[in-house]
Amino acid sequence: MKKICVSFGMIISLVLLTSTVSAQKNTKGKPHYRQPNIIFFLVDDMGWQDCSVPFYKDSTKLNKKYHTPNMERLAAMGVKFTQAYANCVCTPSRVSLQTGMNAARHRVTNWTFFYENHPTDEPYPGIQFPEWNYNGLSPVPDTPHTVYATPIAEILRENGYYTIHVGKSHMASFPTPGADPSNLGYDINIAGSAVGGPKSYLGKENFGNTDKGGYTPAAIPGLEMYHGKDIFLSEALTLEAKKALDNARYLNRPFYLYMSHYAVHAQYKADDRFYQHYLDEGLSVQEAMYAALLQGMDKSLGDLMDYLQQHDMMNNTIIIFMSDNGGLTLVPPRGNKPFTHNLPLKAGKGSAYEGGIREPMMVYWPGVTRPNTTNDQYVIIEDFFPTILQMAGIKNYQAIQKVDGISLVPFLKNPGRSDTTRPLVWHFPNNWQEGAQRSKQYGIVPESEGMGPYSAIRKGDWKLIYFYGLHQPELYNLKDDIGEHHNLVSQFPQKAKALAAELTELLIHENAQFPVDEKSGKIMYPNGQEQ
Repeated sequence: MKKICVSFGMIISLVLLTSTVSAQKNTKGKPHYRQPNIIFFLVDDMGWQDCSVPFYKDSTKLNKKYHTPNMERLAAMGVKFTQAYANCVCTPSRVSLQTGMNAARHRVTNWTFFYENHPTDEPYPGIQFPEWNYNGLSPVPDTPHTVYATPIAEILRENGYYTIHVGKSHMASFPTPGADPSNLGYDINIAGSAVGGPKSYLGKENFGNTDKGGYTPAAIPGLEMYHGKDIFLSEALTLEAKKALDNARYLNRPFYLYMSHYAVHAQYKADDRFYQHYLDEGLSVQEAMYAALLQGMDKSLGDLMDYLQQHDMMNNTIIIFMSDNGGLTLVPPRGNKPFTHNLPLKAGKGSAYEGGIREPMMVYWPGVTRPNTTNDQYVIIEDFFPTILQMAGIKNYQAIQKVDGISLVPFLKNPGRSDTTRPLVWHFPNNWQEGAQRSKQYGIVPESEGMGPYSAIRKGDWKLIYFYGLHQPELYNLKDDIGEHHNLVSQFPQKAKALAAELTELLIHENAQFPVDEKSGKIMYPNGQEQ
């Protein structure tokens, strides 16, 4: 955790300065901020159905399997989006969130790890992958294989916000500058690093740390005060987040809290606060651990909302809830039948199908969003960048990068507003290691579950996926076929051709990188052409 050391005189000066910039006293003597506080609550690897809040037209078996009362509470307060999207794996989504760029443009198209390592791609027969930005996001230029961009927290901080990062970062490779959120505009960083998945969720296991004072891969940094204690990671992060909010209140500044949980990423451990309950309900060990992880995450959400109410801040705090990619459907570590954990959506994490990219999303914006409403507009994770800045009242900001996302404010103000003309684009010229390896284990073609190198476009109800390895497109109408069971390419060849052409044009416009056919040596495009 980044330490803050200031003298009493400095504190007084800072309080006076920030109070004149960002706050004024109301008639009751309580702080009244001109800018709203913002909590962005991000969950890792959480599927669209991994909660008791239904994001489908009907409640499903999975909604009844899990218990997330605080998500229900948030949904009752604000608006839930039924067609919110991210990327199929974590780092591309996180970089898009921080920069407003589509993955095709920022080129961090797969997950990041160590600077010294080669890209995290599994080889794919007959295809040469591009030199993508496998070192992630960088706040400084000239770091090899990174995207240099202005992070959203930096802009918020420049405009008076106290910026707090809690939990998983995973936006850059260790030890590049972007691996430390303190270099990405955050005043304080709690437990964020290059780590993507926790080695251990347990304080009794020191959250995976084995070398005192050293660096243990996948261990959670900065929580030494909880080492050896009987505490779960989600709870420790929440306690530290509330301490950071205390700092924001003391400084009398509006805050931006990026509450980014490691849950519900594997490796699973039993959260004893909830684990036995799910065993008693008949879940397997693996699924009981997963369900308890979800409920522990949900408790964190509730604890933060309780904090806001306790300190009379609920009426001036925006809460945004989102996941970074679809739920994991591989076994192990999940139990039961593989690729069935996100039904009615097809497949899961790492997949081009809806199970890999469609996420649970909710927004509470006091005085703007209407309680207990639903919005069916399709949106994508890079949209949060301009949306949050508009929510904060920041208009004339400077960013190095071109922003692809659009502000969702009009859709938040009017939940019935609809735009079916906007195309959404996904670009994954990579091969996800875990998916490729498990496909071999199951004896299936990866593309049968939407895995392998691909590009995709959604426009209106139509979605086209082009799989580079098979040299084939697939076309679905999501309104009629949310499970993507019926490939309509042969029935609607002109629609498929038009979407493939538009997808190719958009990717070229975003300066995307494309795979190369090893046999011909030519660049491969999703319209089926080579050059």
